[in-house]
Amino acid sequence: MTALSNRPTLESIRHTAVGDLLTLPAEHLALLQKDAREAVDAAKRTQDWIEGVIARRYADRAAEARRAAGKDTGTIRLQDGEVEILAELPKKVEWDQAQLAALVERIRASGEDPAEYVELSYRVSERAYVAWPERIRSAFEPARTVRTGKPSFRLSILSEVERRDSPHALTAQGEH
Repeated sequence: MTALSNRPTLESIRHTAVGDLLTLPAEHLALLQKDAREAVDAAKRTQDWIEGVIARRYADRAAEARRAAGKDTGTIRLQDGEVEILAELPKKVEWDQAQLAALVERIRASGEDPAEYVELSYRVSERAYVAWPERIRSAFEPARTVRTGKPSFRLSILSEVERRDSPHALTAQGEH
């Protein structure tokens, strides 16, 4: 095995030419790769921890703001001092496949085309469901379960938000 006592660190390779890195012993590359993976894992754990702290801090306020807006899911904006919080709670709709199959058969037996109401995979478009007549929606209601996704919070310093939202600001995110 190659001597590992003088192997480069992640910090030192940030300023090393690729050509020089290509000449490193395979053992050094393997150890650098391991170090990089461990650094990514540590950063992910730290990010998850910080996201958990933020969620605990703003979850109740976000839920209350959503209730006040008459929303169960979706995006709302909060403010905490000079920080704007964009709180998102995605909607995840699931359909009971056995109940949908039975409903498809009832629709077919009544002479209607079930494809007008459900996709062949027995998934129902939420947009279509909302647009259906009440008699159809009420029949499908027992097969429908609405769950929420993982809430997320994006914090922005207001001076940065104001720059981003100014009419002259350009953004790659497309959000103004």
